Formats: sequence, C-alpha cells, structure tokens
Amino acid sequence: MVDPAIAIGAGIAFGLGAVGTGLAQSKIGAAGIGALAEKEELFGLALVFLAIPETLVILGFVVAAIILFVLK
Repeated sequence: MVDPAIAIGAGIAFGLGAVGTGLAQSKIGAAGIGALAEKEELFGLALVFLAIPETLVILGFVVAAIILFVLK
C-alpha cells in the first residue's frame, strides 16, 4: 500500500510536467506552422522542435515512478 501523500506527490510531478509540455507545444506548434507557411523546407526542424518538450513528460514520469517505487 502506498502512502496517499506519496501518491499525490507522484501525480503532481507527472501532471505539472504534462501541463508544462502542453503549454510549450502550443507556442512551438503555432510558430512552426507559421514558419512552414513561409518555407516548406523547415518541416524537419519544426518537427524536432515539437518533439523536444516531450522529454519533460518523460522526466515527469521517471520522477513519479521513483517517488512511487523508491519512497515506500
């Protein structure tokens, strides 16, 4: 059984990472589409820039897993 405070901490770690990624991707996506409207060859660069914030969600997941499984 996991302590409720630990579960809440893991949820906050993962949830805030996901919210931060969503906010970042909304700005990056809009800028990327604007750049693509002007120069189509920037597609690869825009795709890479959209993928970079996803690492924040992965980091939040790892931190949540560490909180849940290490801090028993």
